[in-house]
Amino acid sequence: MKWFVILWAGPVLLLTSWYGLSYYDMSFGFFMLTRQTHDLVFQIYGNVLGIPPETIPPLVARGSHSTAWSCLRLSPSASAARSPPGGGSVSWRNRSPCRATRACPERPEE
Repeated sequence: MKWFVILWAGPVLLLTSWYGLSYYDMSFGFFMLTRQTHDLVFQIYGNVLGIPPETIPPLVARGSHSTAWSCLRLSPSASAARSPPGGGSVSWRNRSPCRATRACPERPEE
């Protein structure tokens, strides 16, 4: 699950950092980070999809938000937090030993 999140978050982080830097024209000498490239990329995507270029960023943001929500709901820590105490799924690392191998507790004498 860790690698799934890393491989998902890497491209999302790359896309959002490119979008933010190119939107505010912080190019640092790279052509790919200029506002002209930003407008050209969204104009090409708009022409390919047949929609106005200014509607693409909100669609991408909505898609990445819903994907992030799905990834967080599928994560083991989230499922462990939702499971009732003493029941539900337990991760392999946090499992308790088998009951058959545990010694029975001593009974107090009456």
